[in-house]
Amino acid sequence: MPFFRSMCLSVWGVSLALAFAPVHAGEILAAPQMPPARSASASIDRIIVSYRTDATERTVSTAALQHVQAAIAAIGLDGAQTSHRAAPLAASYQRTLATGAHLIKLSRNLSPGEQDALVQRLMSDPAVAYAEPDLRLQPVRDVAVPTAIKATEPDDPDYAKYQWHLRGAPGGASVSDAWDLADGEGVVVAVLDTGITQHPDIDLSLADAGYDFITSAFLSGRDADGRVPGGWDLGDWTTTEPWLSACEVDGKGRNSTWHGTHVAGTVAELTGNGTGMAGVAPRAKVLPVRVLGHCGGSSSDIAEAIVWASGGHVEGVPDNMHPAQVINLSLGGQGSCASQSVTAQAIAEANKRGTTVVVAAGNSNSDVANFTPANCPGVIAVASNGITGQRARYYSNYGSLITLSAPGGGIFKDDAASGDIANPEGFVWSAINLGATVPEQPGYIGNAGTSMAAPHVSGAVALVHGALKDAGEAMPTPDAMRQILVQSARPFPVAVDRPIGAGIIDANAAVKLALAGGPAPDPVTELSRGVVLGNQSAPAGGSRLYSIKVPAGALDLNIRTMAGVGDVMLFVKAGAVPQDGVEADFVSAKAGNSEAVIVSEPSADTYYLRVKSDRPFAGLSVLATYRL
Repeated sequence: MPFFRSMCLSVWGVSLALAFAPVHAGEILAAPQMPPARSASASIDRIIVSYRTDATERTVSTAALQHVQAAIAAIGLDGAQTSHRAAPLAASYQRTLATGAHLIKLSRNLSPGEQDALVQRLMSDPAVAYAEPDLRLQPVRDVAVPTAIKATEPDDPDYAKYQWHLRGAPGGASVSDAWDLADGEGVVVAVLDTGITQHPDIDLSLADAGYDFITSAFLSGRDADGRVPGGWDLGDWTTTEPWLSACEVDGKGRNSTWHGTHVAGTVAELTGNGTGMAGVAPRAKVLPVRVLGHCGGSSSDIAEAIVWASGGHVEGVPDNMHPAQVINLSLGGQGSCASQSVTAQAIAEANKRGTTVVVAAGNSNSDVANFTPANCPGVIAVASNGITGQRARYYSNYGSLITLSAPGGGIFKDDAASGDIANPEGFVWSAINLGATVPEQPGYIGNAGTSMAAPHVSGAVALVHGALKDAGEAMPTPDAMRQILVQSARPFPVAVDRPIGAGIIDANAAVKLALAGGPAPDPVTELSRGVVLGNQSAPAGGSRLYSIKVPAGALDLNIRTMAGVGDVMLFVKAGAVPQDGVEADFVSAKAGNSEAVIVSEPSADTYYLRVKSDRPFAGLSVLATYRL
């Protein structure tokens, strides 16, 4: 069972706190120590079950509970306790999630073996679309290097000194060049994280409009279970009980991370106000949504927060009056993300509403294919580079599922995997709170991690939306936004040691490309009736476009994909090119490469076929035929 963590280098790297003492040139900093990786949590006591649309359990909660209880009995976990067995397992109903899945509470924690047995039993039932544990997502712990600064000059005095990551080549995001064209005004960015704290350099006008989605009092630190209005960060420290013994494997605990404040500052820290530092989209509105608290947060809560932040309805929570155009998820951990999982379903719903979802790739120096939600369908997965434009080799995840890279800090000089710490250019600088546990004085901090890379991309998305809004143009779909970012990405200035996407985010080029009409149209391959076109391929997040001309009087248009490796989706539309399932007339999205769309009485028109996947596909065959 994976752990999910906020993707800054607080467990996996370094943070530099800024308070009041100046940083001196030549100051020697201690090398960061990589904390040991955490094992899978043993505290899973809730399970999420999604039923197929035609199953009674889909809409009847009592039937869903009875079904889970039957599965518990079938694997022998409901029997009387003996000397060599755990206590009998019982189930109770919690709630129906916004995705339609059911959250079931178990009477005790499951061992890994029990968890696997229960999930497999449920998945073997044809009525079940997907079953999964309600994973606990955890923010990472900071390994701090104690240095500090104080802002004393007007006009964002520390921007020039510290914020290399907002400037251009070789490793920056080219944000400052984009400010002549856009500032994100009128755009809402939802930051799903630890919440936000009071800070003079952040627009907090939507802080009360945000929401605390943590349902557990143990995780939230509040007096009772349940959600409450406001996106405020109450602290997520684990230095005291009950969290120290329950959440920390090394017994040391950690102070509050104020992670959400740092991420929010990177997205939209106020700029040109004579205070502190700058943000990527300084006039965008940050909607803080608290999903991570003491010991982390639950995937069920995060999934519903994604739905709510994008404008969907969540039972028991007032509808969001400020739907987000982009959601930032700087969290994650080991695991897969099947398209039927609750997180993937929530992301799909957000995408359908036009919300782009940006996710940190992870800080384990491993293939992102093994880390969720960065490997979920429909997301923009962001790796981290340092000031030289190289992959942050000390920590950044990599692989074919990465969309692109963004500055997250390399920690060491020349972005090496080890050596002398680079201060300040080894880190990404932003707002923070200086309280050890509860909120106290505002300040600034340098962090390194893919948590810091992701909000650069979220801010760039906000700049694109703002520029198009000012120009009176239509807003791009999440698919179109992905293509804008990929096609405008700046090539890596040096050869990267591992694949981390199309290049480095270039906010200025992305805005210009969007204003110029968007990404170049895809080439269209015309199919011949009844002729198989083989050996088709595309990279992760890519697609291929085909067409078939259907004459008048044709019947039984049959469009298929087959063979090869991957997991593709097929979108079909008559007379126009579909970008995704929202725009398509017909969709086929089964597991694997075997997809089919059959139109019994097609119109006389050109039918366009888009074959796409969030994972690479290769060796695919495409066929279109009809009867005359």
